[in-house]
Amino acid sequence: MSDQLSEFGQRLCVGSGIEELMDDLGNALALGGPNIRMLGGGQPAHIPEVNALWRKRMEEILSTPGELEKTLSNYDPPRGNPKFLEALAELFNQSFGWDISPKNIAITAGGQTAFFFLFNALAGKFPDGSSKKILLPLVPEYIGYANQSVGSDIFRAVKPKIEKIGDHDFKYRVDFDNLHVDDDIAAICVSRPTNPTGNVLTDNEMSRLATIANEHGIPLIIDNAYGAPFPNIIFTETTPVWNENIILTLSLSKIGLPGTRTGIVVAREDIAAGVASMSAIVGLANGNVGQTLMEPLVRSGEILSLSNEIVKPFYIKKSQQAREWVEEFFDDSLPYRVHAREGALFLWMWFEGLPISSAELYERLKKREVLIISGHYFFFGLDDAVPWQHRNECIRVTYTMDEHTVREGIRIIAEEVAKAYTQSTTNS
Repeated sequence: MSDQLSEFGQRLCVGSGIEELMDDLGNALALGGPNIRMLGGGQPAHIPEVNALWRKRMEEILSTPGELEKTLSNYDPPRGNPKFLEALAELFNQSFGWDISPKNIAITAGGQTAFFFLFNALAGKFPDGSSKKILLPLVPEYIGYANQSVGSDIFRAVKPKIEKIGDHDFKYRVDFDNLHVDDDIAAICVSRPTNPTGNVLTDNEMSRLATIANEHGIPLIIDNAYGAPFPNIIFTETTPVWNENIILTLSLSKIGLPGTRTGIVVAREDIAAGVASMSAIVGLANGNVGQTLMEPLVRSGEILSLSNEIVKPFYIKKSQQAREWVEEFFDDSLPYRVHAREGALFLWMWFEGLPISSAELYERLKKREVLIISGHYFFFGLDDAVPWQHRNECIRVTYTMDEHTVREGIRIIAEEVAKAYTQSTTNS
């Protein structure tokens, strides 16, 4: 079929890392047997207090005459529900001192769609024949960006500095000395916390990136899918930031509503208007359910207390538990390291000198009904002609599932990693 596809079709119709991830996730959740250990997706946990709140909101919608019918039977404007947009603007202005209006906000069908719109609007081929790219100042970076271009590859990435911490921890840092912005860079983009590693760029690092972007007249895109102010799955001290040169994206997914597919873009008025225009062309309008469920919680500010008092502490505990199980099952002599756990829903594990590739480790674990994500998918935008073994030595492990699933999954990962090193030693 590939010879019958356009350039657009050949890039988007023939598989990708994000499709593999979501296919494994969806099938595991829908069809998987009792022994499947799903540690590969970004599925948020089912937090009892949060689920109870969604049920309460659904009951309020059902008990309000006409509310259910309006939510399910009407189109919202392409930009989003006006009441929801107004509530968001008020929340940001009152809580953080931002100066925005509903014209600075646009809703999308999930954060993934927001980035498809933004990347292809800002980068790629231009009418004068030139091409521009998105600069990733820190990789590994979110797997879902990698295949979003409708044309040629649009990413340029900078290798991180690697700081080893103690015997079994490490942290990536932005290598500002090698971060160069040329005329062909359309925007700088970071996720905060970083998916897949849980790295949280400091306020100082964010300020430096914002200054660099401003000096070159390009936007800084900040992916806040896990970040502040909501769902605020951040375990360090950070300050939410926005100005007219920043494009900030948020989502309702990680606070517990992934099924509503509700993304939020906060940007300059012309950029927000462009996103709304793309929503109209691609899908007429966005889903109503997430916006209707969340609007009163945004208006009252309860979305912030929900994030800070329930969601964040829940994931801090899950992260600590997962790290303890790593120490329990991994032999101290193994060359394993875990990235500093500063946010998000993952353990990012590095096996220095791993005798097999992370892709092969993924296949071995899948045979044992443990699903993780091979780290090589997250290192896009680098010069493939320059070998870097580190790209094939990392995996992403999600710790949001129930305790038994996560513990058993980590135990089996430890067994397979140890087996790989042992086999290599025996063969040599």
